[in-house]
Amino acid sequence: MSKRDFDRLMLEAVDESLSSLGDSAKQTIYFHLRKIYNIKKKEIPNKLEEFDAAMEETFGLGCKFLEIRIMRHLYEKVGKMFKYKPKRQDLVFPEYINSARRSFFRNKPKVELEFH
Repeated sequence: MSKRDFDRLMLEAVDESLSSLGDSAKQTIYFHLRKIYNIKKKEIPNKLEEFDAAMEETFGLGCKFLEIRIMRHLYEKVGKMFKYKPKRQDLVFPEYINSARRSFFRNKPKVELEFH
């Protein structure tokens, strides 16, 4: 599996998650990310911190619900090959994605993911 494969799966997870808001809202969010934050859709996997900050600024605490949707969709795509236990009580989206990426490339034996 390559970086391109993981990036594709992540973008699919983002797209599916934003689709839950409706197609118009999804397209508006992508437009907003590109025009206001200079983040093109295809750059999201490489600009995780910027994407996370843009989502938090745009949606406030509501962004956590979208991030959880993204993580669940990604989990369905990558498989149960990784386990993530945050060190802090709050959910840290970039850490989760980076953990998934590392596990994806290591391709370790499948382990159950825990959401707290």
